[in-house]
Order: sequence, then C-alpha cells, then structure tokens
Amino acid sequence: MKTVVLAYSGGLDTSVCIPLLKEQYDYDRVITVVADVGQPASEVDDATKRAKTIADEHYTLDLKEEFVTGYLFPSIKANGLYEGYVLGTALARPLIAKKIAEIAESEKADALAHGCTGKGNDQLRFEVVFRATGFDVVAPMRDMNLTREWEIDYASDHGIPVTVSREKIWSVDENLWSRSIEGGRLEDPYFIPPEEIYEWTASPEAAPDPVIIDLAFENGVPVALNGIVLDGVSLIAKLNKIGGVHGIGRTDAIEDRVLGLKAREIYEHPAATILLSAHRDLESLILTRDELRFKAMVDAAWAELAYMGLVDDPLYADLSAFIDETQKRVTGDVKVRLYKGSAIVVARRSDFALYSEELVSFGESSIDQKDSEGFSKYHGFQARLVQKIMK
Repeated sequence: MKTVVLAYSGGLDTSVCIPLLKEQYDYDRVITVVADVGQPASEVDDATKRAKTIADEHYTLDLKEEFVTGYLFPSIKANGLYEGYVLGTALARPLIAKKIAEIAESEKADALAHGCTGKGNDQLRFEVVFRATGFDVVAPMRDMNLTREWEIDYASDHGIPVTVSREKIWSVDENLWSRSIEGGRLEDPYFIPPEEIYEWTASPEAAPDPVIIDLAFENGVPVALNGIVLDGVSLIAKLNKIGGVHGIGRTDAIEDRVLGLKAREIYEHPAATILLSAHRDLESLILTRDELRFKAMVDAAWAELAYMGLVDDPLYADLSAFIDETQKRVTGDVKVRLYKGSAIVVARRSDFALYSEELVSFGESSIDQKDSEGFSKYHGFQARLVQKIMK
C-alpha cells in the first residue's frame, strides 16, 4: 500500500491535493498533518475536521512553544528582517517540514507532499528538509501547473469544502508571528488593498489614543510585558492583540523571491514589529559601535538564509553562534509608544548600558574637553592631504 504524508493547512491548495494524490499519483493512503504554529484555534479546528473527512489518517501537532523558542526568539536576537520587513512565514516552514518527516518515518510512508506552487518560496523551504530525509517528494500544484481558479472548480466538483471563492480568492497564511495575504487583485501592485483583508490590525486611522507599554528583555529575548512575566507564546499573543488594536504592523511590500520573481506581499505582524523595534533599540544602548556594525551584516546574512529555509546550513549555525554571544548582555527594559500604526521607543535602560549620562552631559566636567583637540587635528587628515594635492 503506497502511503504519502501531506503538509496540510486546511486551505484550497492542500485540500485539493488529497484526491489528486490518489487520482494522479496512485497513492492508496493519504495522511495529513496540521501544524499549529499559532494560527487561530478555529482555523486549526476547522482544518482538523476537514482533514478527517477527506484524508485516510490525520495528525494535528501543537508546535507553538517549539516555534517560539527555536525560531522566533532566534529571529528577535537577529533582528529578523528580509528586505526591510518582518520574517514570518519563512520561519515556520522548516519546523513544520521536520515534524512531517518524522511522522512519515514512523508511518513507514513512501513519500512526502506539499501544496506549494512552482512560483513561490515555500516549495524550497519544505523540500530542503524533505529531500534530506530520502523520501520521494510530490508537489501536485507545481507538477500539474494548476491555477487557483481550476482548484476552486475542482473542489466544487468533488464536494471539498473550501472558504475561498472567485470573488475573494485571497491566499492567507498565519502563524503566531505574522499573517500574510496575497493573490487575486492583490497581485496588481497598483491596486489598493481593501480593508477587509486585514484581520489582526485595525485601520491606523481608527486606532485609539496612544498607550505606552513596557517590555523586559533577558539575553536578547522578551520575558515580561508591563511588569508581568510571561512565557513566549503568551507574550507574543498578547502583544499581537495590543498592537493590532493600535494598527501596528502592516506591511505592503514588493518582495524578491528566491527564484528571482518579484511579488507583492502584504503582512500583518503587530507583536513582531513592536518587539523588533524594542530589541534593536536596546542593542544600541548596550553593544559597542563595532559590534553593532558587524552584527548588522551578520543579521542580514542570517535573515537571508532563514528566508530561504536554509536553517540547516552550516553558515546559519555559525552566524547564530555569533548572534547568541552578543545577546549575553542584551538585558533591560524598553518603553514603546503605540499610536495609530506607529511603535516608537521612548525610553530604555539596562545594567549593561554603555551610555554614561555623566560623561556625555554638557553640564559635567569629568572629561577634560581639551583632551579631544589632538584627536580632532588628525580627524580627516588623509582627506585634507588629497584636497591639497588636487589644488
């Protein structure tokens, strides 16, 4: 009996995959796996119920805590941005792929499957893990060159319940860290997104009066919100709600995919926006100028590997080791003002701060300002020589 294990989200693509794997690929048994990485509980429940009606066997895995400690906390330490926006979907894929591969091994399956297209990044993120396991990899959406319109008709003909329609054909992916929306008219970069696509964030224009929140960090990761110590999952979930009310964390960007295609991507990530802003600010108070300059390059390289799903690449481990070393001092408190879509750091403190009010103040004389005169004579020395020569 041929068995395939499918990464299942409950959406259109992966729901259509189940009968296709039997009809087109001759698999006798399709096992589906829903990974709970912080998407709404109702979505997890709906996907689980749907899978149990159309798949031969099903698993639902609660991966939220592992997702936070193993992927989101490292991203906070690395100020995880790709091309200026928050990494989100990319961070969850390697974890999901690894868990699915473990189930395939325990079920003695013949292959692993996903519902990704041949145009996006997720096929690469899943398959870099899948192919390392030795299982065959099946990708019906890509292999059959399917369109979402065709899938909607196919689902209707086969009695497969899906929530999208030709009028609202948005493709949505959620995890604890971010929510992405794409597809349909959103693919036109000149089309203004309707407010209805947003679920996590209020319109900034409709957001309430400002609030100031207090975040505590230890060794580069958040540990408390407004003086209350919280585990990572709870802290991020609560901050998503607070930030969302204030319209924090909307991104509408033109993104360079791994394959080289440019795509319009729309995201919501309230907690991520707030935490990354606070973390970067705290680093500026604590790390040396040379550390900050070099770490910016390391962070960028780390984020690109994470974006591509290459978390098992040796360089990823090397970069992470450097980042972890810098975070040993990144402990302190940051106050952030939330107001109509903006999250602005307004205060920060740390026992490891390199800032000295006494030394920097114009009202203090502990440093003899005359001592800097010799330095100023040599500052820009070579440039002055060039100017003299060129006259």
